[in-house]
Amino acid sequence: VLAEGAFGSPLALRGTVLKSIPLLLTGLCVVVAFRAGVWNIGAEGQFIVGAIAAWMASPYGAIASLLAAAFAGASWSSIATVMRLWRNAPEVLTTILLNFIAVHILGWVVNGPLRERSARYPQSDPAASALPELAAIHAGAVIAIAIALAVWWLLYRTTEGLRLRATGLNPAAARYAGINVKAQIARAMAVSGAIAGLAGGIELLGVTHRLFERLAAGYGYSGIAVALLAGLHPLGAIASAFFFGAFATGAGDLQRMAGISATIATFAQAVVILAVVAAGAVQMSRKHADA
Repeated sequence: VLAEGAFGSPLALRGTVLKSIPLLLTGLCVVVAFRAGVWNIGAEGQFIVGAIAAWMASPYGAIASLLAAAFAGASWSSIATVMRLWRNAPEVLTTILLNFIAVHILGWVVNGPLRERSARYPQSDPAASALPELAAIHAGAVIAIAIALAVWWLLYRTTEGLRLRATGLNPAAARYAGINVKAQIARAMAVSGAIAGLAGGIELLGVTHRLFERLAAGYGYSGIAVALLAGLHPLGAIASAFFFGAFATGAGDLQRMAGISATIATFAQAVVILAVVAAGAVQMSRKHADA
């Protein structure tokens, strides 16, 4: 039933692809940050502020909306960078707290200044622009794949990517080699936040077309599972996102036809994270034993 709900028809496959797009982008957000040794847990909040910025910029066209979304996400994540470099506040804590702030900002705008003109529901009016569709899938699919390739090229084919990965592997050694570790952290967080913000903009312009309170739908947190299953590799994140997208789409049919709660998709993400952590712990213990 799960497979049928995810791949059994053109409509099901379309739903899987649409679910995979934000998962891939939030997964790439996590890949960039974690590779630099920065624990960005704030993709959810960056996704939300990106969607809000995209809606506000939508009268100027889809390209302007996506640029605004990326800029908003980068700015939001950079708040955590400033807190880390200025007050040594751990980004795990600050990015999680920024998620809550973003959620409440979204709740305020859809119940207040950006609420639809009819004021019937806590949601905005439709965005003034939308992404074009290619074979019943919005252009965000192409953008997401292009960003995955760009992140791979950045991390593994450029000196900047080498500096970023060196910072994540051993900040002290990177600093000794002449790398500006603080600058690398700031850049990684900004790029990471921009990707998550772009995910929010693409979801708004390609799928929901409106702002509402549960817009993010946990994509920011699911991106962590996507990145971990991919081994923090940007190309692996494509397959990982598709896997979780299929799971989330098929889980709806599983609930309707088999009476199994759709929250099994969330349970699967938790199992993946625990399995990856356990495998890492076993590998580390073996290295210590060999040493």
